[in-house]
Amino acid sequence: MITRRIGTAEVSAVGLGAMPLSIEDRPDRARAIATVHAALDAGVTLIDTADSYHWHAGERGHNEELIAEALAARPGDASGVLVATKGGRGRPGDGAWTVDGRPDHLRAACEGSLRRLGVEAIGLYQLHKPDPAVPWTESVGALRDLLDAGLIRAAGVSNVTCEQIHEARAVLGDSLVSVQNRYSPRHRDSLPELRLCDRLGIAFLPWSPLGGIARSSLDGPGAAPPRTPFHEVAEERGVTPQQVCLAWHLAHSEHVVPIPGASRPESVRASARAAALTLTRDELRRLGPAGDAADA
Repeated sequence: MITRRIGTAEVSAVGLGAMPLSIEDRPDRARAIATVHAALDAGVTLIDTADSYHWHAGERGHNEELIAEALAARPGDASGVLVATKGGRGRPGDGAWTVDGRPDHLRAACEGSLRRLGVEAIGLYQLHKPDPAVPWTESVGALRDLLDAGLIRAAGVSNVTCEQIHEARAVLGDSLVSVQNRYSPRHRDSLPELRLCDRLGIAFLPWSPLGGIARSSLDGPGAAPPRTPFHEVAEERGVTPQQVCLAWHLAHSEHVVPIPGASRPESVRASARAAALTLTRDELRRLGPAGDAADA
């Protein structure tokens, strides 16, 4: 597994998005833990979670508790694994998502995440989404307070614009180490944010990175994604379209660290193998670095 950097931490170039292990249609706990263990065995050292990754009401922190249990159950030293969690969103249990960027809420959310993860400080704590009811700099200022209190070691922001990245950096300085936006073959509208992160040396963590290639855990029922150049390149190379997609992400910038979701050990093993796949310039031209879904 090749590595990349998120702030001062060296992590696997492909991480694990743990959300599918806890939300709707999640696997049983044994398979969920086996999936985390398979990721670690494959060399994955970045696990992305959030306090809002759960299914039913009253389950806040389900995913964080699952990750903590999986790490504790696996023999060996887990200190080299960066568990990145997020605060600022909620799930009332009816399938909806809420947002709360108030500083007091973020402080309480972080303290809850600390308890569930069983750590003294969170390696990477990310503001899950801007709250339109709260000034952005106030929400980001809460991350600054958490850093100053030693409760988190580094900060990130998610679902943000270029302007919000600049504003967050003005508050957090070099402690702003990551941006997590949706980016995939189907959804490429965060390319400006990706390029800004590349210029600033900030890690860009695309969530739902396989959009347009594979179904997301949050996708409703519907037809499978259409055939694309990603499928054509995969057939030519003897790999899966998902692996081509992850290699495409990695080719964008040395600061890109995709976090594909998985709910089965075999899926996470296949994703990890994508880190060893290098696409040619011709293949990258066919896949395209920018554009909309039609370009895919």
